[in-house]
Amino acid sequence: MHGNILIIDDEIKLLKLLGMILSQENFNVKEASTARSALTMLEQHKFDIVLSDVRLPDAFGVDLVKSIKNKYPHLEIILMTAFGNITDAVQAMKNGAYDYLVKGDDNDKIIPLVYKAMEKAQDNALRKAQKSTAQKGFEAIIGNSPLIQQAKKLAEKVAVTDATVLLTGETGTGKEVFANAIHLGSDRKKNSFVAINCSAFSKEILESELFGHKAGAFTGAIKDKKGLIEEAHGGTLFLDEIGEMPIELQAKLLRVLETKEFIKMGETKVSKSDFRLIAATNRDLEEEIKHGNFREDLYFRLNIFELRLPALRERKEDLKALAKNFVDVFAQKLHLADVRVSPEYYKTLEKNDWKGNIRELRNTVERSLILMNGHILDAESLPQYSEKTSSDTDSLSMKTLEKEHIQKVIQYTKGNKAEAARLLEIGIATLYRKLEEYQLR
Repeated sequence: MHGNILIIDDEIKLLKLLGMILSQENFNVKEASTARSALTMLEQHKFDIVLSDVRLPDAFGVDLVKSIKNKYPHLEIILMTAFGNITDAVQAMKNGAYDYLVKGDDNDKIIPLVYKAMEKAQDNALRKAQKSTAQKGFEAIIGNSPLIQQAKKLAEKVAVTDATVLLTGETGTGKEVFANAIHLGSDRKKNSFVAINCSAFSKEILESELFGHKAGAFTGAIKDKKGLIEEAHGGTLFLDEIGEMPIELQAKLLRVLETKEFIKMGETKVSKSDFRLIAATNRDLEEEIKHGNFREDLYFRLNIFELRLPALRERKEDLKALAKNFVDVFAQKLHLADVRVSPEYYKTLEKNDWKGNIRELRNTVERSLILMNGHILDAESLPQYSEKTSSDTDSLSMKTLEKEHIQKVIQYTKGNKAEAARLLEIGIATLYRKLEEYQLR
């Protein structure tokens, strides 16, 4: 786990000792001996944790916590003192400190506590980034190519209406980003944007998620559940991969769209919900209708305003801007400072067809930052797109590369195999097979 830490202490020997200890734990550490110099550093650099003495020559650490948290709410602050004072400890926690340590008595607790605080700080930063992206609306749509600009203009026009929108195009082209932007550009923006992927659930679970259920409606329904249709009242319901919706549920959805009324599973009473629908699919729904997999009447009800999103290979001029954005997002998530991107990195990216579109690019950038050596992102961080070719004579080195790649990703996900498989773009069973082959855990 990498991260940026600022230590504030006027005891120079202790300051240097803590700096050395935390640096050996692979944290990026900066030091300050006064509150004034620390506040200057906070303005000039990005930090995750502040480790501060309570008694500073120009400030009281407990008050400093409040000042720092007001300006940098994502930071986690640990206070240290040579004198155990319960009153100070309580006030420090009220002011937003993560924890409070007594010097000397708690030396063995500092490292574990820093790791816990770093994990919380990283979660804070990720939530902040996600919230910021969600609130940007149309600003979150990156690219200046004619195709994406045309799609954006059409989306802005339909956003101010209450029309149902059908987003079409290949998987990974940014349909949910467009759906969220349309919601934020509408009069419903102050209410909920509720999203669900129709391909992720069985028929029974999808029906329960959409319509809700009463306790006892089926085995395991131990209490009443509000459905997403009800949750979306006054706002927007986004149904991703609607082409995967079982045909039995399509009839029920059609009724809701026509009447704004629905019945929960196990219920007899009719409920109402006023919501706007945005649907998305990577399937050709007209072909699905011919094969009996999609209702024609529902298609016409959905296709009031169709908006096709271009594939990434159709807007290659936007690739660099998209990649730059993902480098910034994941560098922040991974707490990597001063990441430099070589021109070869972008050139290598441009050689790929990007069948998975923006989603594939996003995952690739995240993986390459995990694999990056030092602070330079170059073509070597992208082994799957390297111009090197394997042969029988270098198969061992390719296996070694794959093993190291898997190791780094497993470390990054903290042992979460499902997340590692997602990043590696392989099935979970394949990942377990490779872990066994390489004798990894």
